[in-house]
Amino acid sequence: MSTKDKIIHTSIELFNLHGERAITTNHIAAHMGISPGNLYYHFKNKEDIIRHIFALYSEHLHTHFKPLTPDDDALENLAGYLDSLFELMWRYQFFYDNLGDILSRDDALKKDYIEFQAALLEQVKEVLLALRAGDIITIEDADVTELAHMLKMTVSFWTPYIKARRLSGELARQDIYHGILKVLLLLKAHCTEHSLAQVNQLRAKYLALANAEPTAQ
Repeated sequence: MSTKDKIIHTSIELFNLHGERAITTNHIAAHMGISPGNLYYHFKNKEDIIRHIFALYSEHLHTHFKPLTPDDDALENLAGYLDSLFELMWRYQFFYDNLGDILSRDDALKKDYIEFQAALLEQVKEVLLALRAGDIITIEDADVTELAHMLKMTVSFWTPYIKARRLSGELARQDIYHGILKVLLLLKAHCTEHSLAQVNQLRAKYLALANAEPTAQ
């Protein structure tokens, strides 16, 4: 792994552990055992690091949430989407926690984020329409956009909601599985009779994972 990649991965780790606002470039350099000058050789400032992290976040979504084709198994792909969503919510939890503050400090990143979210909304709508075409859900055209917004909101605000309800402010991996269950519950309300049993099997899988160990208190 290159020094630049190590800086990005170390930053993600420290941001998740301590909160993005509490971590400076000096903290990142010290944790890695490199000089601040070495870090600044690769990144101009902390905002520059965050922009690169956001690029990885965006790439993850575009890579793992591609629209379904008529030949795809819609339910199998839904399971893949949910597993990828877990990794996204866990790996980039700091970004959800402090989104407003991060965007308020960087106009360029905020512009990119707004454009990205608009594209992501269309991507989620395409997934919902593909699930409908695969006889997994039934939904009227007029409701597709609203359900897409609800799914995005659940994902975006689940982890800060959990952390705000804990004195420790900590997040456990099992908490993410509880968030996935909320996503499935939104979809279950639209399930067809044909798919309900299989969707319930998916819910049972994530429920078992959510209850595997006590969540952080």
